[in-house]
Amino acid sequence: MPPTQRRRFAAAAALLAATLLSGCAGSGGKTGKSGGEPALGPVSMNPATISLSFPMDAYMDTDGERGRMDAAQYRLTAQCMARYGFPYEQPAKPATGGATSKEDRHQNMFGINDPAYAAAYGYSLDSGRARPPRPTQPQLSDSASTVLHGQRPDDKGQGNPGPMSDEEAQVADSGITVGGQKVPAGGCQREGYRKLYTPTKDSVDLLFTFGLASEAHTRAQEDSRVVDVLAKWSGCMAKAGYGGVKSPYEVVQTLGIGDDPAGPKAIAVATADVACKREVNLVGIWAAAEKAYQERLVEEHAETLALYKKQRDARFKLAASLA
Repeated sequence: MPPTQRRRFAAAAALLAATLLSGCAGSGGKTGKSGGEPALGPVSMNPATISLSFPMDAYMDTDGERGRMDAAQYRLTAQCMARYGFPYEQPAKPATGGATSKEDRHQNMFGINDPAYAAAYGYSLDSGRARPPRPTQPQLSDSASTVLHGQRPDDKGQGNPGPMSDEEAQVADSGITVGGQKVPAGGCQREGYRKLYTPTKDSVDLLFTFGLASEAHTRAQEDSRVVDVLAKWSGCMAKAGYGGVKSPYEVVQTLGIGDDPAGPKAIAVATADVACKREVNLVGIWAAAEKAYQERLVEEHAETLALYKKQRDARFKLAASLA
């Protein structure tokens, strides 16, 4: 799994504040470790997503960390390629134009929610900027390609990724030889991944934390308090002239603005969307529910998450040693 394949979901409100905070933010749901709806903690009023933090954040890489892991994987792949006499350089990335602002890790979790962004860019995900070109991949000889991918260029099959862990790969036979040396199962590309992410048989799946966060998000969407605030938001949208939308994730498709997400109609819809979210405090209530379900899952999977964190720290240490 190369880095390029791993590569990324998510006006004042005085009128309904008292009702929403007391009716939706209290312990109206059933409590319990794994059954029923958890009680919600403090509910912020229309929080900016950049200010939000969730329990699973401690186990999820930031953009900067992902970049360092990508670079480390490329270096491990290059070390493997060098054993066979082939150079392998990381594709140059487009310049970012200098320092960037603080990362908003949860920007799109609840759909568009920033009034200024909505007024300027509608539903465009690129802030009006052209997407950078994809990095140019290095040109490889047939032999180098075989070593990199673990299959010959004329092999039309999917190839064999080999063992899941580097520990198991040490005793595996790919059945492919180049220059008198056995090619690692899955090639150097897969070896680089294994050395970084699955060095031992007990390595926790890289997608484990994403799965937990996704499960918490699904549970939160089904929570009665989130269902209630989504219904209020939908009603507000209908009053604004945009009926038929039941979820912030369906606005673009339902209203047919996907072809011009930053056009005048999209901007008008986005402006109403954000205003309605703020009127009913959708982000505040949904974020509180999201946090509650994540807390529950973190408690239920504490042992596996502790192991994952230990292994993640080891990855960071390895990446630092390769820099």
